[in-house]
Amino acid sequence: MIKRYGTVPKAGQRYTTRAGVYAILPRGGKLLLTYQGDPHFEVQLPGGGIDPGESPLRALHREVFEETGYRIAAPRKLGTFRRFTFMPEYDLWAEKLCHIYLAQPVRPHGPPREPGHMAIWMSPAEALAELYNDGDAAFVAQHA
Repeated sequence: MIKRYGTVPKAGQRYTTRAGVYAILPRGGKLLLTYQGDPHFEVQLPGGGIDPGESPLRALHREVFEETGYRIAAPRKLGTFRRFTFMPEYDLWAEKLCHIYLAQPVRPHGPPREPGHMAIWMSPAEALAELYNDGDAAFVAQHA
C-alpha cells in the first residue's frame, strides 16, 4: 500500500493518475531545491511528470535539469507516496504518484530552463520548514 499525504480525495471528484519523479539532492550539508513561482509559489523537491514512453530515470534527469540547471549522478529510489491535488497549469484534478530518489547534484549547466523556477539551496532543517508538500518533507526528514 502506498502512503497518502495531503488532503483527502474529494468525494465525487474524478482524478487522473499522474506519475512523477522527484529528487532529494544533498551536497555540503545543504539540499538543492526548486522554488516554483506562478501559479504555485512554493518550495519543492526538483522533479515532475513522467512523459508517455519515458523511463522514470530519464524523466528524473530531465526534470531536475529543467528545474535547477544541474546534472545529477547516482540516483537511488527511496520510495513512493501519493497525493490528491488540483494542478492549475493543466486544469487537472490529479492523483499524483510521487517516486522519490536520492541523487548527487554534479554541477550546474546554467539557469533553470523551466519558466518560473529557481534553484535554491537550504539546510535540511530549513527545507523541512519550507517544503510545500508533506510527502516531500517526510522523505527529507527520513533521508537527508
